[in-house]
Amino acid sequence: MRKLIAIVQTSFDGFVAGPNGEFTNFIGDEENLAFVCSLIESADTMLFGRKSWQLLESNWPTAADKPGATQYEIKYSNWYNGVPKYVLSGTIQTSNDDNTIVIRDNAAEKIKSLKQQDGKSIYIFGSPTVVHFLLQENLLDGIWLIMHPVFFGKGIPMHRDLNKVIKLNLASTKHLSSGTFCLNYAVEKGVNS
Repeated sequence: MRKLIAIVQTSFDGFVAGPNGEFTNFIGDEENLAFVCSLIESADTMLFGRKSWQLLESNWPTAADKPGATQYEIKYSNWYNGVPKYVLSGTIQTSNDDNTIVIRDNAAEKIKSLKQQDGKSIYIFGSPTVVHFLLQENLLDGIWLIMHPVFFGKGIPMHRDLNKVIKLNLASTKHLSSGTFCLNYAVEKGVNS
């Protein structure tokens, strides 16, 4: 069975974005992108909520073609364009991209089916509402928590109102020179209450 892994950039106090959805206080340097690019080798599918998908769609499809694009921008852009993307949304009707499939209903069942297909891992970038849903449904297998050395004080939280305890096991860590910590957790199965 394929693994479903969330890659979540967060402030030290647990916010995935500022109050208006801004990311300006995250350290979005080349080292951070290089680390994310080291992860994508093990995934061949992406899953999103609508807002995160729209945000990534606004940049990554053409990032490799921009003047001065770095090697990691090119690598991530090419990977992004080549993998199937699933978007959980009740408001997007269709996509102009043949690689993008919109899931409007029966999301848990469709994601279970997707996990049973052959392939590498499925990655979720951002999408806190989707991550929350997957945790509630016991569908998430792991989380890469990329914790930036900044307090936001307020913003969009990583998780809201989980109705059960979800235990995590630390699998590995990576420390970036910016002070960002990358923490790889496996979600314990069968112990949630």
